[in-house]
Amino acid sequence: MNKNIAYALLRISMGVNLLGHGLARIPKLSVFAQGMEKGFEKSWLPQPFVHLFSTTLPFLEFIIGGLLIIGFKTRLANMAGAALIIMLLFGSSTVEDWEAMGIQMIYALFFYILISKIEDNCFALDRKTS
Repeated sequence: MNKNIAYALLRISMGVNLLGHGLARIPKLSVFAQGMEKGFEKSWLPQPFVHLFSTTLPFLEFIIGGLLIIGFKTRLANMAGAALIIMLLFGSSTVEDWEAMGIQMIYALFFYILISKIEDNCFALDRKTS
């Protein structure tokens, strides 16, 4: 029972984190996107790609976070969250932002735990492994 509670608390914590990122960024989407584009000016990534990703990112964070909080499609939400972190790691590496990558690796570790312990996902709408 304790492992089920621990899983739910970690899942919800990750969900609140991602949902909060999305909620903070969506109302000021153009400012956020412009700031991200400016941060990637020295990157070799094409600016249209950076623009598309920066305007999509807050919505992805919001959706993934919401799914994790309520425990719906938990496996899919965890995989999407891990994939999002991989994309962020890739982007951070192109601008040599090693500090951000360190933080992103912590997120990757949490998603590893959430994915590898999915059988402990009992307190959720999808109950177990969907």
